[in-house]
Amino acid sequence: MRVARVAVLLSLLLAACARAEPETTVSGPPTPPDATPAALPPAGTVAPPAAKPPAAAPALDLNSLETRLRETKAIGIFTKISLKNLVDDLLDNFRDYYGGKAKLTMKDLRRSYDLLMMKVLSLLQDDDQKLASAIVSSREAIWRLLADEKKFATFKT
Repeated sequence: MRVARVAVLLSLLLAACARAEPETTVSGPPTPPDATPAALPPAGTVAPPAAKPPAAAPALDLNSLETRLRETKAIGIFTKISLKNLVDDLLDNFRDYYGGKAKLTMKDLRRSYDLLMMKVLSLLQDDDQKLASAIVSSREAIWRLLADEKKFATFKT
């Protein structure tokens, strides 16, 4: 049961929000300094539309992430139990912080979160690179979920 809870929690954290790529406009090639006015398009003409910005990363599916974490061979059963305990401790620290009971600061919580993420990534990076990549791409979105008291209050474990 504890391993399933770790998987659910990690998948929820991972799937909080996929980090969207910021939209950028693509400008045309720079005009060389020796370009003559004849080489430039006539005034009043419409430039061709810029290339579409890259699509945002697809939203992560909680159920598939939970399944992937349960089924990954990159993390052994005892390590999954250990990670579950670390996740529980981190969530308890956030609950205490938001409840005014913690001596920890948000900076301390961020440090704990970063250490947990680095541990998970180090376990996954060689044997389950796709899952590790999904974690990396959503790392800040997960933090925003945890660091926002209102979003964290709606977070069910």
